[in-house]
Amino acid sequence: MRPCGYFLQGFVFDGRATTPSFGQDTAAMTANQRSTIFALSTAPGRAGVAVIRASGPHAGMAVNVMAPKRPRARAAEFRKIIHPTTGETLDQGLVIWFPAPGSFTGEDVVEFHLHGSVAVVRAVLAGLALIPGFRQAEPGEFARRAFDNGKIDLTQAEGLADLIDAETEAQRKQALRQSRGKLADLYESWRSSLIDAAALVEASLDFTDEADVAADAFAQGRTIIEDLARRLDRHLADGNRGEILRSGFQVVLAGPPNVGKSSLLNALARRDAAIVSAEAGTTRDVIEVRLDLGGLPVIVSDTAGIRETDAAVEQEGIRRSVVRASEADLVIWLTDIDAPEPLLPKELLQLAERTLLVVNKVDLAVVQGQLVLPDDMIAVSVKTGDGLDSLTDRLAAIVKDRIAPGDVPALTQHRHRTLLEDAADSLRAFLAGDANQVELRAEDLRRAAVSVGRITGRIDVEDVLDQVFGRFCIGK
Repeated sequence: MRPCGYFLQGFVFDGRATTPSFGQDTAAMTANQRSTIFALSTAPGRAGVAVIRASGPHAGMAVNVMAPKRPRARAAEFRKIIHPTTGETLDQGLVIWFPAPGSFTGEDVVEFHLHGSVAVVRAVLAGLALIPGFRQAEPGEFARRAFDNGKIDLTQAEGLADLIDAETEAQRKQALRQSRGKLADLYESWRSSLIDAAALVEASLDFTDEADVAADAFAQGRTIIEDLARRLDRHLADGNRGEILRSGFQVVLAGPPNVGKSSLLNALARRDAAIVSAEAGTTRDVIEVRLDLGGLPVIVSDTAGIRETDAAVEQEGIRRSVVRASEADLVIWLTDIDAPEPLLPKELLQLAERTLLVVNKVDLAVVQGQLVLPDDMIAVSVKTGDGLDSLTDRLAAIVKDRIAPGDVPALTQHRHRTLLEDAADSLRAFLAGDANQVELRAEDLRRAAVSVGRITGRIDVEDVLDQVFGRFCIGK
């Protein structure tokens, strides 16, 4: 006996043939109507629970034909999930119905909370693909529709992507703050100030016959811009704190061969991430491990030992070491107790201000009673573990001082920085320009407002949308 339910073909309900409930909807669909998208919104693979989401004008069809009847709005109800053409039971789970506009995307949305097997997910996705007007979502398309429908702005979308990617507590906090609109609030307040100042500058044009009134209006606008320019410059001069927190604080282990760089990397990672050998020059390429130091993301890279050599492969490894060190936020220059020379090689002299000096193998010196080191060096023994806690604490303190989140939302994206630098340039042009050329000064403010508006998506953002939303996974 066929199970009761809605079917696309051979449609039955309570044993009586009838017409599919969405037949009129299908006939009414036009090329201009937006398709309904669907995707797996949880990680693929074997899991306890999988969530499949559909969004669009015909999302209700998915409930009608695969999990009748439609649940109450925003209430999780237990349903049998059936195939839309055969009526075969695919799974049983929870169905949640979010009618527009009260959903993440602002459209009708349905979520199926299923058992997380590969077979169940595949079967339900295949069933959804059979419903007229449904198609697989592109990466980031759910978030893009939320943006298009005014549910989020671009900074919130970027914060949401960062929240999904967050690996440490500090990254989570920064991304959550941005996804909740804190950064957007800051930038929108600046844009509002720019509009206010522009209105005053424009108003001065209306009173050209009354010099005192015109001058006063322009002066009020200039006062607003002077204050805003100072705040914008402080925001930009943050040492890339938010961007480094988002991507990870880069630490490079550098030093001569055979001083224990790979062993130190393994000790910090608490696993054998790098090959350790007594033979000099065994590290030929850069090896990375990711650490969580007090909730802050740190990426430690083991590099080839820096020395004079005729070996072509080792020379390339040394070249890569120097390049990676020059790009790092901190260099740990490691030597051993037999040659604890703290001086950096000529290739790294320009990095002295962001270099931490560490000497390894101090257990040998302790045995010999010869431990005499410069005050600014940290002594460790990777073999015995002595001094590793002190090194980790020092490293954590440096990272915290550099990138720990502050009270004011930080810049997190290169895109934001570029647009704010453009805005700052426009404000400097306004302040340095001839006040008698009011039209030009008004144009300076318009350009600044456009730059700030492009960060949140308020103005002319088509060229950045693919860049923003392409970072998302398929189901978001």
